Amino acid sequence: MEFLTFLQISDTAVRFAIPLLFACLAGLFSERAGIFDIGLEGKMLAAAFFSAAIAALTGNVWIGLLAGIGASMVLSLIHGLASITFRGNQLISGVAINFLAAGLTVLIAQDWFQQGGRTPSLSDFGPNARFNSIELPFAIGPTEAKAAGQPLSDLIGEAAWYNQVYSELISGHSILVYIGFLTVPLTWYILFRTRFGLRLRAVGENPAAVDTAGVSVIGLRYAAVAICGILCGMAGAYLATALQAGFVKDMSSGRGFIALAALIFAKWRPWYALWACLLFGFLQALAIRIDVVERVLNFFVSNVMGLDFDVDIPGQLLDALPYILTVVILAGFVGKAIPPRAGGEPYVKER
Repeated sequence: MEFLTFLQISDTAVRFAIPLLFACLAGLFSERAGIFDIGLEGKMLAAAFFSAAIAALTGNVWIGLLAGIGASMVLSLIHGLASITFRGNQLISGVAINFLAAGLTVLIAQDWFQQGGRTPSLSDFGPNARFNSIELPFAIGPTEAKAAGQPLSDLIGEAAWYNQVYSELISGHSILVYIGFLTVPLTWYILFRTRFGLRLRAVGENPAAVDTAGVSVIGLRYAAVAICGILCGMAGAYLATALQAGFVKDMSSGRGFIALAALIFAKWRPWYALWACLLFGFLQALAIRIDVVERVLNFFVSNVMGLDFDVDIPGQLLDALPYILTVVILAGFVGKAIPPRAGGEPYVKER
């Protein structure tokens, strides 16, 4: 595999990993506080629709982002009411949110736009209706390619390796990509270096002790659920206004469940979550570069194993790889992952 091809696949992997990362960190905050949330998928889907719909109606992607976060927070509040205030089953509440979002987004989209449950392309509403790529200083981008009168791929291919990494892998992403990466150290700092984070983690381990210390367990859990709503909103908005240019039915495509698998794989730690999401993103990127995978495997078969036959990989197999890994992780084949001890259990204050 050529170095530039590897960089291109890695660049795609980063784009695919960002919604997983936002959702994974959202689940991290919620589950660290003892609230299991399998409704990440539904929150992402609702946020994707409302961010794309409002961006299309207003022509402003930032208003769309706020709308997506607002929709996600409403569903988070519903989950909080069901699981914290009314002490309902957290898993059932999450499943209900997923079904609710899947149905409502299509119905509202059809009522508003009459396009079969999707929104119009945001590209038709001007440059401010979606998040565009940011060309960092000194990177080789479309501006330099136009000035040189060469295709962008040729110009990057002729550059030094460090310039290729900077121009192809680091530069050229939307602002939400950079925010996503900054969210990882911010999450680590909040959870492990602040009083709020200490209390939040304590609520997920021993809520009775936190309550005895005079700290509101309900307040902390609602705060975690609210943060979860914000991050899921950003994940959904990224899907519809940055990764793509509009909303389509079920566009989250199971990413909420993959994010949960990444969270378990990362053992509820922010930095591990980053690498887990990048792994899943890389598998998704490979699914659209079947030619590269087959070329690498054919090289291995012929030159290493000494066999004389061509490897032909079904595209469906590569598409299924992230979901297969999800099942493997959730089945517990990657080692023991111990969740917060009070996770999934409603807190009942002793009288």
